[in-house]
Amino acid sequence: MSELTLRNATIDDANLLTELGSRTFSEAFAADNTKRNMEEYLNAAFNPAQQLAELSDPNTHIKIAEKDGVAVGYSMLRSSVAPNEITGEEPIELVRLYVSQGTIGSGVGAELMGECVRHSRELGFKTLWLGVWENNFRAQAFYRKWGFVEVGTHIFQLGDDPQRDFLMQKNL
Repeated sequence: MSELTLRNATIDDANLLTELGSRTFSEAFAADNTKRNMEEYLNAAFNPAQQLAELSDPNTHIKIAEKDGVAVGYSMLRSSVAPNEITGEEPIELVRLYVSQGTIGSGVGAELMGECVRHSRELGFKTLWLGVWENNFRAQAFYRKWGFVEVGTHIFQLGDDPQRDFLMQKNL
C-alpha cells in the first residue's frame, strides 16, 4: 500500500507546481472549455515565474501531497482581502485544491482539506472560503461534505469566457 505524505512547498518546487497545476487543471476542465481558453489560462497561471511568485509570497501557503515520492496533488491557501460576500470573521482563501485524476476518490483531497483546515486554524483564521465553478458538481459536493455553504457568486475569467463561480465559506 502506498503511503501519502504532505509537505510544505519550497522555492525549488516552482517547476513541479507548474507541471502539476497545469496537468490537474487540464484534467478537471479541458473537456468543458475551448483549447484556446485553456491554453491562455494555463500559460498565465501555471508558468515557473508565476509559481515562483506564489511560493515567495509570505501570505501564501502551499502543501504538496505525494504518494511514494510522486506529487499527486496540492493545496494553496492565501490570506488577502476577501470579497464582500464572505461574511465570516478572519477569512483565508483556499485558492487551489487540485488532485491528479488517477487519485481522485483515494483520500488525497480529504487529506489536503484536513491540512488546510488545521493550518488555517493554527494561523489564527476563523473562516475558510473558496470559489468553485458552477458546473463542477463533484467539487461542490466535496466542499459541502466539509461544511462549506454557498454565500454568493463571482466571475472567474478563463480566457475570453467569463465563468460563474459559487463563493463558499466554512467557519473554522
